[in-house]
Amino acid sequence: MTSTPQPPQGPAPTANAMRRALKRARDGVALDVAESAVLLQARGADLEDLCASAARVRDAGLEAAGRPGVITYSKSVFIPLTRLCRDKCHYCTFATVPGKLRRAGEGMFMSPDEVLAIARRGAELGCKEALITLGDKPEDRWPEAREWLDAHGYDDTIAYVRAVSIRILEETGLLPHLNPGAMSWTDFQRLKPVSASMGMMLETTAERLWSEPGGPHHGSPDKEPAVRLRVLEDAGRSSVPFTSGLLIGIGETYEERAESLFALRRVSRAYHGIQELIMQNFRAKPDTAMRGMPDAELDDLVATVAVARHIMGPAACLQAPPNLVAGEYARLIGAGIDDWGGVSPVTPDHVNPERPWPQIDELAAQSAAAGFRLQERLAVYPEFVQRGEPWLDPRVLPHVRALADPETGLANERAEVRGLPWQEPEDVFVPSGRTELHRAIDTEGRTADRRDDFDDVYGDWEALREAAAPGMVPERIDADVREALRQAADDPTRLTDPQALALLHADGPALDALCRVADDLRRDVTGDDVTYIVTRNINFTNVCYTGCRFCAFAQRRTDADAYTLSLEQVADRAAQAWDVGAVEVCMQGGIHPDLPGTAYFDIARAVKKRVPGMHVHAFSPMEIVNGATRTGLSVREWLAAAKEAGLDTIPGTAAEILDDEVRWVLTKGKLPAATWIEVVKTAHELGIRSSSTMMYGHVDQPRHWLGHFRRLVEIQQETGGFTEFVTLPFIHTNAPVYLAGISRPGPTMRDNRAVTAMARLLLHPHITNIQTSWVKLGAEGAAEMLRSGANDLGGTLMEETISRMAGSSYGSYRSIRDLVAIAEAAGRPARARTTLYGEVPAERRAAALASDGHLPELLPVLED
Repeated sequence: MTSTPQPPQGPAPTANAMRRALKRARDGVALDVAESAVLLQARGADLEDLCASAARVRDAGLEAAGRPGVITYSKSVFIPLTRLCRDKCHYCTFATVPGKLRRAGEGMFMSPDEVLAIARRGAELGCKEALITLGDKPEDRWPEAREWLDAHGYDDTIAYVRAVSIRILEETGLLPHLNPGAMSWTDFQRLKPVSASMGMMLETTAERLWSEPGGPHHGSPDKEPAVRLRVLEDAGRSSVPFTSGLLIGIGETYEERAESLFALRRVSRAYHGIQELIMQNFRAKPDTAMRGMPDAELDDLVATVAVARHIMGPAACLQAPPNLVAGEYARLIGAGIDDWGGVSPVTPDHVNPERPWPQIDELAAQSAAAGFRLQERLAVYPEFVQRGEPWLDPRVLPHVRALADPETGLANERAEVRGLPWQEPEDVFVPSGRTELHRAIDTEGRTADRRDDFDDVYGDWEALREAAAPGMVPERIDADVREALRQAADDPTRLTDPQALALLHADGPALDALCRVADDLRRDVTGDDVTYIVTRNINFTNVCYTGCRFCAFAQRRTDADAYTLSLEQVADRAAQAWDVGAVEVCMQGGIHPDLPGTAYFDIARAVKKRVPGMHVHAFSPMEIVNGATRTGLSVREWLAAAKEAGLDTIPGTAAEILDDEVRWVLTKGKLPAATWIEVVKTAHELGIRSSSTMMYGHVDQPRHWLGHFRRLVEIQQETGGFTEFVTLPFIHTNAPVYLAGISRPGPTMRDNRAVTAMARLLLHPHITNIQTSWVKLGAEGAAEMLRSGANDLGGTLMEETISRMAGSSYGSYRSIRDLVAIAEAAGRPARARTTLYGEVPAERRAAALASDGHLPELLPVLED
């Protein structure tokens, strides 16, 4: 028999330390980790004192939430979708092995019919939650799990969870609460449209319990604390109402338990997405490696609940499982809980099968004895029901509203639990809002400099400021700039990282020399011609709930500047562009919650049907992931379908900086760097080429630029799919991250010259076209970049809403004459190109020149 050794606890706290910590708790002063560890050891009269102050905090929160004296629970069914798991937790009896399942006559996964039988029985008894619990990624460990999934047509376990959840919604009306273990950012995007909420216990942040042999989590890849914290953050970034919590008494010290609580608080404050925290006490089970460990004591659980209440504050929802406390309900209520969790009249607790749920009437009586009224909630907590978007997907929102009390957000106990269609919102492409914004942005501007929900939609600004601080610190540069310049001139492919960083920091005469070296290389590689493309941007909607903190384009559907175009309007704009000589439309939009994943196909088809010869350059990697996850297709399948619908190439936007240290400051919910890379590489493999980009000058440093360039080179060496690299200087004026006082006010001219020059050098010889942005830099700035290594001016654009909403002052259109003049200012000739840098047909050139400088049907042209 093996068991986890007892933790090396330090000496008991002194009476003075306990008195001081208790007083701070009573006075409502913020506790630190050391004080919290002291309070976790409170017993007797000290514990009563601690609980009394915690209960007052809880009561204040309930009062503020509009439900004083209410303790909630969820009437649920427990669905153990599969008990196979790739992890080997030493205390777990839920997970099993294929042989045991076969001997018991059970399948590797529950069948849909088995799942629906439980859910239907629950619906008949008034249950409203389907708690779907399963092992982590069983197909990665067990061939039998992979065989079952393949035989039933599912790519992975997440695909089956998604499919089952849709059937539960449609055929029973129960709301899925999903516990599939450690999920990726992409997994959240796949499951959010089919669930009301999700969860995963943090359990502990004590890494030694995972890393050291004999620890309860040793041999379990998904129990690494860093992995689990990343899951919590990805849930917050994805605006998923999320349940988490601690498992206490598995060998952690009091300090480690306190640190775990503070880690939960940090995530909760950063994203406002943790809907409840469960404080669960360890109970030893036979036939497990930890069967000899003592159970966590009730006093230990009570103290943990009370300390958690003080740390998390009055707004937090705290739960303790009622079936694990041997009837000591009053003590948990007194310690500050406000929820009993899921209670099922149908199914057992499959994680703790030896401990049956209490009867709901008993819970109500015990709560009443402590002065509280028991009230039913849904799987998703009332605060999130009332918040609505972006926390609840439009495909699930009707199911939630059918069961919710509209006044309180709690369960409507009289609601009929019945299946409803799970479907895409109707009438997506109905024109709405400021559909003329592409014109009016240059003449009337935006309605306000920020959204009304500025203070909460992007997460906690104070926490973000702390997260941004390390990345804003410049590093010391020791490399010799002169030696680095000599290497750049001789062979830029052999520049070391220290040399490249030295050049990225260059200023004064050294910067001038760097730009000359880059310009000489440009001349050798692409010649003197400055290329440009006659193109039109079409931003088909700016409704978006992703929460990018650098973006001033995104609007809620109810905001004054929000708009969505119809398919007819998109096609009209493409046709107008063709009439004036365009060879390309570049189409991107916000991540509109109502937009089905197939809408992108409809947009491409609409353009190709109206203008068959137009090159469709459309849909950023973020839009591609959005489309794929909403349709249930893989990224590869979705891209293949988009290509068939008319997609020719994709913009390499949404890259920002390919370093998650920076990305998670810039954006709340956009795809991680690894996912961006996966999408782009997959597109290239399918013959869909892309541009590449970098947005810089915000919370980044030259070391991040260097890492970004290196990653682009790695991709290009593998796929050869990039057509160009586009520099995107950060426009700060209306950017939320700047208005909150966190980012820099965009890059300096020194930054712009250094980035352009180093793009030429570091991407050589793999990406040969370096594009500068007149929209962001103006004519003079663009000309300077042409003298610093750039060879391309991008497009005429005809309309440009994203940079203009952010505060760019350089208009939305440049005529061919304007672009030629910018090239001439740099002492160079100009010529038109196609998206793939080919020759433009004579007919297109003639049409463009005939219409040049006067596009009355498109938009007003501003004079410089």
